[in-house]
Amino acid sequence: MTVIYRQLLINDITLFTSQPKAKFYDTLFMNLDLGSFPDRRHKHGRMGYSRQALLRSVVVMKCECFEYISDLWDYLNNNLIIAHYCGFDITRKLPGYHVFERFIKNLNNDELKKIMASQVKRLYELGIVDASFIAIDSTPISANTSQNNPKSFGKDKFKKDTPPKNDKDCRLGVHTASNQHNEKNYEFYWGYKNHIIVDCISGLPLYELTTTADVNDSSVALDMLHETNSVIPIDECTLIADKAYDVKAIYNTVKFVYDGECAIPLNPRNSKNPPSLACGNVICDAGLAMHKDGKDHSGGRLRQKYCCPFKYSSDDCACPCAHKNYFNGKKHRGCTKYVTLPDDYRLSIDRTCVSFKKIYALRTEIERYNARFKQTRQERMWVRSLNAVRNLSSIAHIALLAVAFAAVITQNPDFIRSRKSALRSA
Repeated sequence: MTVIYRQLLINDITLFTSQPKAKFYDTLFMNLDLGSFPDRRHKHGRMGYSRQALLRSVVVMKCECFEYISDLWDYLNNNLIIAHYCGFDITRKLPGYHVFERFIKNLNNDELKKIMASQVKRLYELGIVDASFIAIDSTPISANTSQNNPKSFGKDKFKKDTPPKNDKDCRLGVHTASNQHNEKNYEFYWGYKNHIIVDCISGLPLYELTTTADVNDSSVALDMLHETNSVIPIDECTLIADKAYDVKAIYNTVKFVYDGECAIPLNPRNSKNPPSLACGNVICDAGLAMHKDGKDHSGGRLRQKYCCPFKYSSDDCACPCAHKNYFNGKKHRGCTKYVTLPDDYRLSIDRTCVSFKKIYALRTEIERYNARFKQTRQERMWVRSLNAVRNLSSIAHIALLAVAFAAVITQNPDFIRSRKSALRSA
């Protein structure tokens, strides 16, 4: 009889898993809508493992911050009740390493985009996320290659002509320590970028995109805003971004397409403001006040032109510094300088006012979210293809959104931004 009771205890899988954690995953998966994600890819042939169960298990991997599939496999085998909540038949053998690897590598990322869009819409309908203040940024993702190893002393490991052989999709990128235009603390890496738009009020993602590391941040911003607007309306929003997004097209799109505002610092781009008098007239190299000489409309911008005060002089000794342009042999002598006039929305923003500084301070919310995203082990990849990196990044965002939704359902709104607290409080 003692042997029978002992066997019953061994067969009770609930005794070997933390009950709060099991309850958490039960609530999380009950509210994770996978209606747009087919459970089986083909109607004929071998059944194989459930695609929804595989996806839920990778969500567990991101919630538990496991870096490798082997860690997930050990965790599911030691916590069969969570494997059961994922949708696996625990009376059979659980899928092995290569099943998970093929699933992540071959998964269509558009299917994951639909799941994430569904989550954002549901949170928007509940009033959790909003698009009044949104921020956009990117975070680097290092590829799984020895050329990213700081202990690797290869001579040409960061040359564009010598890409890694084991990951042909990754590209060379640069990551700086801050957003200052004169920042000298930077490092090169081979890999990818994850671009994200975050709601600055709730701190939750609205749309994400993974590209190679050589893609400029501002080049994908307009497409991301368009895709975000197709999920939830972003009319009359305030876009907050760093200097990498200081591009006129972004300002004009937010202002005239979405009727919104921008809180983006100016990027000097090596521009130099010539010295001028209090009245605004530019001072030439000889220390003389230059005269206004019309306006220049070339290059899609408006500039005030200033000319030499001795422009029409015939005296070769009139210029105190004997500037080379004064002896150009032309009728109009001397140098010219230009000052850009604030004729567009980008230059009309007062970046010194208190309201701009307070709004721009909300950008720290996207930095906090990127930190939570990196905690899911997305800072360095173990897969070696762009599609696999995209899939893992999308699943990481889906997992963080699922945690937030579970916190709302369980009436724990304080745990929307905290994965660890949500796991403990379940």
